[in-house]
Amino acid sequence: MNVDLSVSIVSYRTPAMLRQCLESISAERTGLTIEVAVVDNASGDGSAEMVAEQFPWVRLIRNQRNRGFAAAHNQALRRASGRYWLVLNSDAAPLPGALRTLVDFLDVHPGMAVVGPRLRYPDGTVQPSRRRFPTLATLFLESTQLQRFSPSNPVLRRYYIADRSDDEPQDVDWLVGACLCVRAAAGQQVGLFDERFFMYSEELDWCRRFRAAGWRVVYVPAAEVIHFEGGSSRLDLAARDRRFQASKLRYAAKWHGAWVAAALRAYLVPEYVARAVEESAKLALGSRAAERRARLRVIGSALRNALRG
Repeated sequence: MNVDLSVSIVSYRTPAMLRQCLESISAERTGLTIEVAVVDNASGDGSAEMVAEQFPWVRLIRNQRNRGFAAAHNQALRRASGRYWLVLNSDAAPLPGALRTLVDFLDVHPGMAVVGPRLRYPDGTVQPSRRRFPTLATLFLESTQLQRFSPSNPVLRRYYIADRSDDEPQDVDWLVGACLCVRAAAGQQVGLFDERFFMYSEELDWCRRFRAAGWRVVYVPAAEVIHFEGGSSRLDLAARDRRFQASKLRYAAKWHGAWVAAALRAYLVPEYVARAVEESAKLALGSRAAERRARLRVIGSALRNALRG
């Protein structure tokens, strides 16, 4: 059997969203030859059992520990036999026709390695997913206090491609990894995800490798996917912050050099101190005490991680 699309989904404690994700894929199986693999990263919440019982057509891979996003996807992709790979979040649900649209787009554009859909939040609003590669300035601005106080500065507007409409297909540097459709031949050429990225920035690194090899990365808004965002990571905010910053530092070292990563790590210390001072002041004033204490625990964990170097 010739497989059009090999779908890889990494599962970690999101059983309800995973079920919705698989149901949306099941609805597309009449128009495409699809194989689906779910890699469960030791969820321990019945997610794996749900897949086995309710979706017997899915290949289930059970890990004994949480191996991370990149490594778990690689487990599925090594077994993939489709012409194209779909790297899909468990908290994402393709709308009808989305997968067919992505496959057809790759079929008629042989120079493209990666195409991605328009992402929407559950309320229907567009979730920005197009990106240019981060510059040095971007690394020090994005997801920091500086972005909070100046969210529309020119550096970040360029990074988020705010100068172009999200209604038209377009070449981009990289796409948010909630749903990426990848030409298998291109993936085999450049290699799978870099497993040193436990979570976050792995799709940025991958797209950069595709672009460096001469392949195109393209945004296709005719295909749409609902993305609930942060389904797994919101379960442990401290771990999410640590992993986000660790991956950002790893990306900086890999593509910009060790000195940039060292400078970025040094910058994170006053960044977290400033956050802690602000949250402590609000706590002292009696503002949403439980929320402030939770944020201070996250900040404290991140600060300790930054200081350890």
